[in-house]
Amino acid sequence: MDDISDILSGCTGFEWDAHNAEKNRRSHGVAPAECEEIFFNRPLVVAADVKHLEKEGRFYALGLTDEGRPLFAAFTVREGNIRIISARDMNRKERKVYESHEEDP
Repeated sequence: MDDISDILSGCTGFEWDAHNAEKNRRSHGVAPAECEEIFFNRPLVVAADVKHLEKEGRFYALGLTDEGRPLFAAFTVREGNIRIISARDMNRKERKVYESHEEDP
């Protein structure tokens, strides 16, 4: 499999399934635009989702929105677009992983 940063650097946009976008908004209060912000802010922690890797290359991302909201996003890459599967607030364990990647001031 290609390096995750190489995969992301080849992406040119985002793709949302209308049902998933509404489900994320309703269940987790995350709007598509808010979720997309994490891919432009640093640090961004991205790793392969090994539980779902066989069927389709899936990944997860941990990052902050422009307002500083810590989000978890599950996604795949299709035809040069980041396709968000789900997005929600980070849980305690994910936040700890994310904080370990933050740069020291």
